[in-house]
Amino acid sequence: MTARSVRVSSPADAVVGEGPLVVEPESPGVRLEWMGPNAAVLVEGATRIPVRFVTEAGQSAVLVGGWHVDVVVESEQLAALREKARRGAGLAGHGGPTEVRAIIPGRVVAVSVVPGDEVVAGQQLLVVEAMKMQNELRAPRGGTVDSIATGTGQTIEVGDLLLVLS
Repeated sequence: MTARSVRVSSPADAVVGEGPLVVEPESPGVRLEWMGPNAAVLVEGATRIPVRFVTEAGQSAVLVGGWHVDVVVESEQLAALREKARRGAGLAGHGGPTEVRAIIPGRVVAVSVVPGDEVVAGQQLLVVEAMKMQNELRAPRGGTVDSIATGTGQTIEVGDLLLVLS
C-alpha cells in the first residue's frame, strides 16, 4: 500500500459498517469495500488488504492485514472542527496576527516558547495532554510570539486562545 493514511467517514444516513463510506486517502485509486458490518477490504490497484473493525473493552481498533491499529472514534462535531482547522491552514501563511486556539480539550503540560521568541513554521509551541496522550501544538507559520494566554498545568477547552503569533 502506498497510501500512508486513509480517512473514512460514513454518510449521515448510514450505519458505520453498512453501505458506502467515503475514503479520502493520500493517494488516488484507494478505496474501501465493505464485506459485512465490521469487515472490509482496502483496495489499491491489484492489492487487496483485509480490514476488520473491533471494539474491545470500550476501545476501538482496526485490524489491517493482521496489524492491530488503535483508533479513536470522535463525534461528528469534533470531526467538523478538525476539518475547519485543516481548511484554514493555507491562510496561516498570510501576514498579521495569528491566534493559536485549542482544537482538543486537555491540560497544558509544557510551554516551549515565551513572548518575543522567533518561531518557524512547524516549531513546537506547547504540549497538551488529552486522553493520556501528549499532543504537540506546532506553529502554523513563522513569526514572533506576541503573547501566551495559558500556562503549564492549566486545563483548556476546545476553542480556548493559547497564544498569538505576529
